[in-house]
Amino acid sequence: MLVQLTRFSLRHRKTVVVFWLLLTAFGVFGSGKAFNAFSQQYSVPGREGYETNAVITRSFGNGGNSAPIVTVIDIAAHESVHTPRVRAALEQIDSHIAAAVPRARTASYAATGSPAFLSADGGTTFVLTYAPPEPGHFGQSPAAARRVASAVGGVELAGGSVHVTGFDALNASSGQKGGGLGILAEAILGGVGALVVLAFVFASLLAFVPLLVGLCSIMTSFLLVWGLTSFMSISGIVGFLIALVGLGVAIDYSLLIVVRWREELAHGHDGEQAVERAIASAGRAVFFSGTTVAVGLLSLVVLPVPFLRGVGVGSMLIPLVSVAIAVTLLPVLLASIGSRLDWPHVRSDDRASRFWTRWAHIVVRHRRIAATAGVALLGALTFAATGLHLDTDNGDPNTLSQRGPAKVGLDRLEASGIGDGALTPIEILTPNGTARTLVSRVKDTPGVVGAAAPSGAAWHRGGLALVDVIPNGEGGSTVNAVRTIAHESGAGVRVGGIVAQSSDFISAVYGGFPLMIALVAVLTFVLLARAFRSLLLPLKAVLLNVLSIAAAWGVVMLVWQNGYGSHLLWGIGAAGAIPSWLPLMVFAFLFGLSMDYEVFILARMREEYDSTGSTDTAVVNGIGRTGRLVTSASLILFLGFVAMSSAPSTQTKMIATGLGAGILFDATVIRALLVPAVVSLFGRWNWWLPPAPARLLRVEASPRPLLADDD
Repeated sequence: MLVQLTRFSLRHRKTVVVFWLLLTAFGVFGSGKAFNAFSQQYSVPGREGYETNAVITRSFGNGGNSAPIVTVIDIAAHESVHTPRVRAALEQIDSHIAAAVPRARTASYAATGSPAFLSADGGTTFVLTYAPPEPGHFGQSPAAARRVASAVGGVELAGGSVHVTGFDALNASSGQKGGGLGILAEAILGGVGALVVLAFVFASLLAFVPLLVGLCSIMTSFLLVWGLTSFMSISGIVGFLIALVGLGVAIDYSLLIVVRWREELAHGHDGEQAVERAIASAGRAVFFSGTTVAVGLLSLVVLPVPFLRGVGVGSMLIPLVSVAIAVTLLPVLLASIGSRLDWPHVRSDDRASRFWTRWAHIVVRHRRIAATAGVALLGALTFAATGLHLDTDNGDPNTLSQRGPAKVGLDRLEASGIGDGALTPIEILTPNGTARTLVSRVKDTPGVVGAAAPSGAAWHRGGLALVDVIPNGEGGSTVNAVRTIAHESGAGVRVGGIVAQSSDFISAVYGGFPLMIALVAVLTFVLLARAFRSLLLPLKAVLLNVLSIAAAWGVVMLVWQNGYGSHLLWGIGAAGAIPSWLPLMVFAFLFGLSMDYEVFILARMREEYDSTGSTDTAVVNGIGRTGRLVTSASLILFLGFVAMSSAPSTQTKMIATGLGAGILFDATVIRALLVPAVVSLFGRWNWWLPPAPARLLRVEASPRPLLADDD
């Protein structure tokens, strides 16, 4: 089928080129509109936290899943909140904030007299300001935070100090920015790094061909996803996936086909014949690889969270577009101008890489040692991953910024004993008249620093009132305890806030996570069983891929949660927890990207085994032919993730660490060590496909092996 499609493309070259160039041009035009059409809603329908937050935001115009701006006031040692001078200053701060942020909901010690806003020694107090969320800022209000900081900056406190903190202020002081421009800039930076690697691989002008294919893939994907936003909600995460995964898989697929095309030329096949032979072999691997990547991303639809389903459907288009371009436009380019672009031709592809051939011989000779070493390393990192502790979507505030007034304010909160829980209060929505009773019941709950029911009009709407509970930072367990008390207080009492919604997100997503992994594993197994005509090879591919991802989780846990290296590399201490979405995104990214390399290597091994009948020869020749390709492709992605890790956002650094570690381990420990060692160990069993499953897969059966090891 692929060869027929390629032949059709070669017969209609101008039509194919014009078609893809038009889609690319429209994609360039529509990329900005696509970013604007992306949804910023991260809903968990049917869960108490999300539903309560929706009511709070709709009724009060702020709060819910939006973090408050926190103004921290340090009182001089010789003063007290009860002295007239300090009392007047606190009231002045409240009035300045009210003037700076109209329609905000504010609570403070000066307004309520509640000890919830006062440290145990009376030396520190704080003001909560829930500003209306600003469009395009994921529920945050950075402009309001700046206005609050400016408004309270001139208040005299007789030796005291005022600092504005909160997630908005911390993100701003870290230099974190959002929007499409940053994503596209990262893609461009990744493209520059890719060009350097490709120039080394091809040593000719062919290095520009994969980049051209990548550009077409990315822009066409933006165009299609923009159209998809007319029918369903697509998360802004998809834009990041298009730029990152789109560049990665497009270059991978182009690299594999172009290298195989050069190999066919070196073996005496000319013109269109070399292109068709490359598509028949490498193109087939690309097709199955792209399908596998699509399955890994589409698997997100099984999770009961709408925005993740949108991510799955939107992201599925990326590898499919890349495959379509690789088997239509790329053959036209190679057949038309490939020979002229292959200049200066200083490297021949008629022989396998000497280095990787020697390496494969060493691994095959010491296969048991190699397999044991690889399993031990991945096993240790997988065990480390079992210690992952999931935090709110916002992450640990201490990792967002390392300096500036916002960080000083956070440090003061923690030093005073109040803690960073003031940045993410639990909000209880309750009928009017029960708020004060609820405060008395919840304030002494373990994990609660304090609770308050402000009497201001901004805290009461349509027969409803809000109670703010300040947790000590142990979000999940505290939310559960507060929910128990709230539900016992009456049928109309519901619990919301950032921590509550995050707790619901973790429950909804990771409750269905095993099902998602199982679905991906089964579908991938079936696809690869057909591609490799084997039962054992796809099983090993799936298991090794899962191991690789688990190892990446382990690296994230060690580097960021425990802090082994985060301070040395980025000057950021241990986070103590990982944002709740991060393991899921690492899985969705890596499963498909890593499987690319598995398919490339095993497809070539299958081809070599069919030619020689020797497993060890297949391993040596397969690694010799694909080792440099896989290393180059993984290096391109790894450099892209290194560039990502330089972004000011700590959460971006975290996911870049996970993805970079996953790609690094996958290209070294998995593909260069475990795959050749394990395939060599199992000998002829690798190629066994009984008649019954062969009929179901509609491929030729492979006979039962006579021996476990044929070499």
